[in-house]
Amino acid sequence: MKEIALKTAFVERVKKDPFLGEELLTSLDTASPTTVRLNPFKKTELFANEEKIPWCKNAIKLVERPQFTLDPLFHAGCYYPQESGSMILDSVLRSLPLPENPICLDLCAAPGGKSTLLLSFLEGRGLLVSNEVIHSRAQILKENVTKWGPNNTVVTNADPSEFDRLDGFFDCMVVDAPCSGEGMFRKLPDSRTEWSEDNVHLCAARQTRILHDVWPSLRAGGYLIYSTCTLNEMENETNVQNFCQETGAEIITVPDLPAKSDRKGLGYYCLPNHMNTEGFYFAVLKKPDGIVRNIKWKTKKDFKPIKWTEEIEEVIDLNGQSLYDWNGKLFVLPTEFEKEMLHVQAHLRTLKIGLELGEQMKKGLQFSHEWPLSCLNKKTFPRIELNLEQARSYLRLAPFTLEAEKGIYQVCYNQIPLGFIKHLGNRFNSGYPKEWRIRNL
Repeated sequence: MKEIALKTAFVERVKKDPFLGEELLTSLDTASPTTVRLNPFKKTELFANEEKIPWCKNAIKLVERPQFTLDPLFHAGCYYPQESGSMILDSVLRSLPLPENPICLDLCAAPGGKSTLLLSFLEGRGLLVSNEVIHSRAQILKENVTKWGPNNTVVTNADPSEFDRLDGFFDCMVVDAPCSGEGMFRKLPDSRTEWSEDNVHLCAARQTRILHDVWPSLRAGGYLIYSTCTLNEMENETNVQNFCQETGAEIITVPDLPAKSDRKGLGYYCLPNHMNTEGFYFAVLKKPDGIVRNIKWKTKKDFKPIKWTEEIEEVIDLNGQSLYDWNGKLFVLPTEFEKEMLHVQAHLRTLKIGLELGEQMKKGLQFSHEWPLSCLNKKTFPRIELNLEQARSYLRLAPFTLEAEKGIYQVCYNQIPLGFIKHLGNRFNSGYPKEWRIRNL
């Protein structure tokens, strides 16, 4: 581990805090475990015998950290590296009395760890709106959500203040607010140099604004899970306490968690000296019961429903899915939630809605890269199994030899689709997105 000293002001504050103390400081200089969540929609034998993490379904601790960039199954969305403390969100979600098909929001979602966890929790039910305000990070979020596979998703690029357009819309929201990052000092020693008391105050004020901005879009009786990866009371307990006093929100106790109850009994901490995690704080708030909003549904006029064609019916299972045309591009939405998805798209800048199936061209439908990575049943597409060297070349957009008849194929590694190719006989064209290609092999 790179030796970077903790700031004196931080050390002195922790020493004076009986809730944290010297043990916390000592633990910040120990090595962090490597943990991942396996994708339940893309099952493989990868990491089959590793130690399971008890507070998150499909989560494991690895014996050593692999080079994820070199693993085609990582790029195929078979697993997601995530800090184990933040994975406790899975246990929290399972403890809440949510509707059978909840509408969920991940507000500050990039790069996608909590969104992919939410998608695994939903198991194809309900709807997830995954948002990121910074455009470059929102593109990374879109990529990771796409690779996970389900199409009951909308990815948006909006400021929290814009969510007041969706008044009373969500059953549950996760607000993992930008913070001073004290909980990351163990894993990312460089983050120690960026810490300051001024930044703590700045973050606390920003978090307060975000909570107030997004609160109207939570329905009466709905749940908000507030979290940070920092350790100070100002950004955590104080923010939660003040917000509850101002809004009438109720603090919800979550039973049977290994996390440590916070200083004021408002929320919980996962601490490196207690759970061998990074530092993570969360609290669960319930909005007071009240009038259920009568939502006036809205749809973009140029996003039009169309009938399934014979060409599409040959390759996709139509069960429970609707087809839409948007300027020549075709999108597949879960029929049960198409109204809600279109409503979000009509009010917020949308980067992804459902599954982008492809684009209508003069020579027929050109399938998108989202299609082979999706969890929808693909009927007749032929497959080509790649070896490790070929798979890495495909992900780099590098040339390699591939014998096949002319046609469109799913290329796979360990039976998991990586994407499309169009084989022309003496060569092939790759369907892998240029912006996703691996550059450091």
